[in-house]
Amino acid sequence: MKVPEPRKLKSGTWFIQLRLDGVSVPVSASSARECKRQAELIKAEHRAGKRIQRRDPPTLRKAIDNYINTRVNVLSPSTVDGYRRIQKNRFQTVMDKPISGEGWQALINAEKAGGASPKTIRNSYRFIMSVLTENGIQPGKVTLPPLEGNTRAWLEPEQVKKLVAAADGTPSALPVFLALHSLRRSEIAALTWEDIDLDKRTITVAGAVVQDENHNFVSKATNKTLKSKRTIPIMIPELLVLLASTPQEARHGVLVDCKPHNIADRINAACRRAGVPEVGTHGLRHSFASLAYHLGMSELETMELGGWSNTQTMHGIYTHLAADDRAKATNKMQEFFNFANKNAN
Repeated sequence: MKVPEPRKLKSGTWFIQLRLDGVSVPVSASSARECKRQAELIKAEHRAGKRIQRRDPPTLRKAIDNYINTRVNVLSPSTVDGYRRIQKNRFQTVMDKPISGEGWQALINAEKAGGASPKTIRNSYRFIMSVLTENGIQPGKVTLPPLEGNTRAWLEPEQVKKLVAAADGTPSALPVFLALHSLRRSEIAALTWEDIDLDKRTITVAGAVVQDENHNFVSKATNKTLKSKRTIPIMIPELLVLLASTPQEARHGVLVDCKPHNIADRINAACRRAGVPEVGTHGLRHSFASLAYHLGMSELETMELGGWSNTQTMHGIYTHLAADDRAKATNKMQEFFNFANKNAN
């Protein structure tokens, strides 16, 4: 019997499942050619009378270690940190048992009952599935909990004005103004004075500060997506005044002088002063997209300024009608029917 043709797993690994005298022998390699070569070699050894030994599968914890270690040079520190969090916090009842494709629906149900969010469960299971398939295990079909509606808060246009006024002249100013320019926390933390061009009135967003698997903040040269690297105009006058008034001798090093996890604290402090909801860093990025929609900017313009990679992400998650716009639309509808009723009478 011929060696089966290798198939490519979602992880990118090529895989063949051999059956030799009732023993299942998984063969995997980085290319289809190498996978088939190894499978043919194993089969030839079997025909020559060499004993095929069943390899005990690794534990799930060890399989995750192997998955990460083979990609250590290509995964970002934040991605490794995310994988390690899954390894530490999710599916703990099977983490130290041999990997298996059985029983995952019950494990998913247990995670949901334990309070894990649908997004956390879906992300965790998809990662585990990649680990399993790399080891030649195809889990059975499961039903994942549906994602909940995106309820992240953002500010309405009038609230944005109040926040800018409340932040101006305080330690919250830079984090607030930069987040309202669409910058993520990791991007704000990575900004240096070299990224500011006061003559052209622009900010170059390049690089990020993220957490590694040891929960230490580290710098990386790349942003979240290819589109994230961008040059944007300084659009808030108060930000331009703040930067221009900084003494020349102080224009070096990082722009926001605080720990990354304190950026949201400063933003929320300004929110409290302004009497608006505490929306944090991402809430202000959210507010930027909503404000852009409110002001009639095109989706392409908003994508480029905000560093979103595609219209689906930007439009589906970040673009919202401001409350005033919704009210105006409702009023127009009411006016239409009021006029119709009057004419009918």
